[in-house]
Amino acid sequence: MQKFSDRLFYVIGGSSGIGLATAVLLSGKGAHIIIFARSATKLESALSQIQKKAVSPEQNFGHMALDVADARQVNEVMARAVAKYGVPDGLINCAGRSRPHKFEQITAGMFDETMKINLYGTRNTVAALVPLMKKKGGYIVNTASVAGFIGVFGLTDYSASKFAVIGFSEALKSELRPWGITVSVLCPPDTDTPGFQIENRTKPAETAAVSDGAGLMQPGDVARALIRGMRKNKFMIIPGFDAKLSFWAKRFLPWLVEWMISRAIRRAGTGGTAV
Repeated sequence: MQKFSDRLFYVIGGSSGIGLATAVLLSGKGAHIIIFARSATKLESALSQIQKKAVSPEQNFGHMALDVADARQVNEVMARAVAKYGVPDGLINCAGRSRPHKFEQITAGMFDETMKINLYGTRNTVAALVPLMKKKGGYIVNTASVAGFIGVFGLTDYSASKFAVIGFSEALKSELRPWGITVSVLCPPDTDTPGFQIENRTKPAETAAVSDGAGLMQPGDVARALIRGMRKNKFMIIPGFDAKLSFWAKRFLPWLVEWMISRAIRRAGTGGTAV
């Protein structure tokens, strides 16, 4: 996608974090933006930020409350959105959650909730819109994570969901290519979002030790990396040098990645003593 002006984007999870930063950036490029999230209050606040970056009075903006984990609701809301705003040229899935815990502390209900939001939520929005997008082509971005190609201590449910998002997106890319629909998967490292602050409340020391080595990005930087990746039609969009290095190291030097992770975990468990 080389042109963003006068294109219609649906941004799921657009009320905060990476979704909001992406919507703001697209607004500044002349795009029409409709954002979706669960909180109507947060949506209204976010939309005002997005509208301030508009470059043309012809741009259209809107928001709708949506729980991506509820497939029936997704179908109903997307049908109303399409009737009101039109079929999107781009669907950007940024809704997600992470509640780090050691595996034995993650109940079946917690695991199920993570999968429903991160994986099924992505599936639900794609399923609702693909039949319509096939008529004119378009672009779909699904958000995974660095923890979607490197399993991380304390993130068994989250990593499972994000590994699945990458696999889902790769298969989807092959199916939709003949219809002129490009599919990308965004794999950011830790990003300074409201969700990240919530993660820190339950994050085991070992998880924090592993995460510290990957750095912390700002939502705006991730959004800019996403736009650059979309311009190049890249499948795996990995923001940040450290995250890219982790991807290639995992692919070609998996033993080194495992050693570094294990060392960080051991140090966290021994009060910082290298083992």
